[in-house]
Amino acid sequence: MSIDHTLQSSGDQPGADVHATGRVEYGTDDIGGPTDHAHGLTDLGYVKVAIILALMTGAEVTLTYLHLPGDVFMAVLLVLMVLKFWTVVSYFMHLKFDSKIFTRLFYMGLFLAIIVFAAVLCTFQFFSPS
Repeated sequence: MSIDHTLQSSGDQPGADVHATGRVEYGTDDIGGPTDHAHGLTDLGYVKVAIILALMTGAEVTLTYLHLPGDVFMAVLLVLMVLKFWTVVSYFMHLKFDSKIFTRLFYMGLFLAIIVFAAVLCTFQFFSPS
Protein backbone atom coordinates (compact mmCIF):
# COMPACT_ATOMS: atom_id res chain seq x y z
CA MET A 1 0.00 0.00 0.00
CA SER A 2 1.53 3.33 -1.02
CA ILE A 3 0.52 6.76 0.16
CA ASP A 4 0.58 9.66 -2.27
CA HIS A 5 1.84 12.82 -0.47
CA THR A 6 1.30 15.19 -3.38
CA LEU A 7 -1.26 17.97 -3.19
CA GLN A 8 -3.67 18.04 -6.08
CA SER A 9 -5.42 21.22 -7.17
CA SER A 10 -8.75 19.54 -6.50
CA GLY A 11 -7.64 18.31 -3.07
CA ASP A 12 -8.64 19.47 0.39
CA GLN A 13 -8.18 23.17 -0.32
CA PRO A 14 -10.51 24.54 -3.00
CA GLY A 15 -8.69 26.65 -5.54
CA ALA A 16 -5.20 25.52 -4.50
CA ASP A 17 -2.57 25.51 -7.22
CA VAL A 18 0.67 23.57 -6.79
CA HIS A 19 3.63 25.03 -8.65
CA ALA A 20 6.80 23.27 -9.77
CA THR A 21 8.63 24.85 -6.80
CA GLY A 22 6.33 23.09 -4.35
CA ARG A 23 4.73 26.34 -3.19
CA VAL A 24 0.97 26.38 -2.89
CA GLU A 25 -1.05 29.41 -3.91
CA TYR A 26 -4.70 29.84 -3.12
CA GLY A 27 -7.20 31.80 -5.14
CA THR A 28 -9.23 32.93 -2.12
CA ASP A 29 -8.68 32.95 1.62
CA ASP A 30 -11.05 31.48 4.23
CA ILE A 31 -13.39 34.48 4.14
CA GLY A 32 -13.52 34.77 0.38
CA GLY A 33 -10.87 37.46 -0.12
CA PRO A 34 -8.27 37.07 -2.86
CA THR A 35 -4.69 36.06 -2.05
CA ASP A 36 -1.86 36.67 -4.49
CA HIS A 37 1.11 34.98 -2.83
CA ALA A 38 2.10 31.81 -1.08
CA HIS A 39 2.50 31.74 2.68
CA GLY A 40 6.23 31.61 3.37
CA LEU A 41 9.51 31.02 1.64
CA THR A 42 10.80 28.08 -0.30
CA ASP A 43 13.06 25.59 1.44
CA LEU A 44 16.11 27.30 -0.06
CA GLY A 45 14.86 30.63 1.27
CA TYR A 46 14.65 29.23 4.81
CA VAL A 47 18.17 27.81 4.48
CA LYS A 48 19.44 31.26 3.44
CA VAL A 49 17.72 32.87 6.44
CA ALA A 50 19.24 30.23 8.75
CA ILE A 51 22.71 30.92 7.34
CA ILE A 52 22.25 34.66 7.89
CA LEU A 53 21.16 34.00 11.49
CA ALA A 54 24.19 31.75 12.02
CA LEU A 55 26.50 34.48 10.70
CA MET A 56 24.92 37.02 13.05
CA THR A 57 25.40 34.62 15.97
CA GLY A 58 29.03 34.16 14.93
CA ALA A 59 29.45 37.93 14.90
CA GLU A 60 28.03 38.13 18.43
CA VAL A 61 30.45 35.48 19.68
CA THR A 62 33.36 37.17 17.90
CA LEU A 63 32.53 40.46 19.63
CA THR A 64 33.18 38.89 23.02
CA TYR A 65 36.81 38.25 22.02
CA LEU A 66 37.49 41.77 20.69
CA HIS A 67 37.59 43.48 24.12
CA LEU A 68 35.63 46.51 22.94
CA PRO A 69 34.66 49.28 25.39
CA GLY A 70 31.50 48.38 27.30
CA ASP A 71 29.17 50.93 25.70
CA VAL A 72 30.25 50.03 22.14
CA PHE A 73 30.03 46.31 22.94
CA MET A 74 26.49 46.63 24.30
CA ALA A 75 25.33 48.87 21.44
CA VAL A 76 26.55 46.44 18.78
CA LEU A 77 25.08 43.45 20.62
CA LEU A 78 21.72 45.20 20.97
CA VAL A 79 21.63 46.03 17.25
CA LEU A 80 22.45 42.41 16.35
CA MET A 81 19.84 41.20 18.83
CA VAL A 82 17.13 43.37 17.29
CA LEU A 83 18.07 42.27 13.75
CA LYS A 84 17.99 38.59 14.71
CA PHE A 85 14.69 39.02 16.54
CA TRP A 86 13.12 40.79 13.54
CA THR A 87 14.42 38.09 11.16
CA VAL A 88 13.07 35.22 13.24
CA VAL A 89 9.70 36.88 13.78
CA SER A 90 9.34 37.91 10.14
CA TYR A 91 10.33 34.68 8.43
CA PHE A 92 10.07 31.75 10.85
CA MET A 93 6.93 33.05 12.58
CA HIS A 94 5.55 34.12 9.16
CA LEU A 95 4.56 37.64 10.26
CA LYS A 96 5.99 38.99 7.02
CA PHE A 97 3.47 36.92 5.08
CA ASP A 98 0.47 37.28 7.40
CA SER A 99 -2.05 40.05 7.72
CA LYS A 100 -0.69 43.32 9.11
CA ILE A 101 -3.08 43.10 12.06
CA PHE A 102 -1.14 40.09 13.41
CA THR A 103 2.11 42.02 13.13
CA ARG A 104 0.62 44.99 14.98
CA LEU A 105 -0.80 42.76 17.72
CA PHE A 106 2.53 41.00 18.14
CA TYR A 107 4.49 44.23 18.46
CA MET A 108 1.91 45.76 20.80
CA GLY A 109 2.38 42.79 23.12
CA LEU A 110 6.15 43.09 22.80
CA PHE A 111 6.14 46.79 23.69
CA LEU A 112 3.79 46.13 26.61
CA ALA A 113 6.18 43.48 27.91
CA ILE A 114 9.13 45.89 27.58
CA ILE A 115 7.22 48.60 29.47
CA VAL A 116 6.28 46.19 32.27
CA PHE A 117 9.89 44.95 32.45
CA ALA A 118 11.20 48.53 32.66
CA ALA A 119 8.64 49.37 35.34
CA VAL A 120 9.71 46.36 37.42
CA LEU A 121 13.37 47.35 37.07
CA CYS A 122 12.51 50.90 38.16
CA THR A 123 10.71 49.62 41.27
CA PHE A 124 13.81 47.62 42.22
CA GLN A 125 15.87 50.80 41.92
CA PHE A 126 13.27 52.85 43.83
CA PHE A 127 12.98 50.42 46.73
CA SER A 128 16.66 49.55 46.95
CA PRO A 129 18.40 50.53 50.20
CA SER A 130 20.53 53.63 49.85
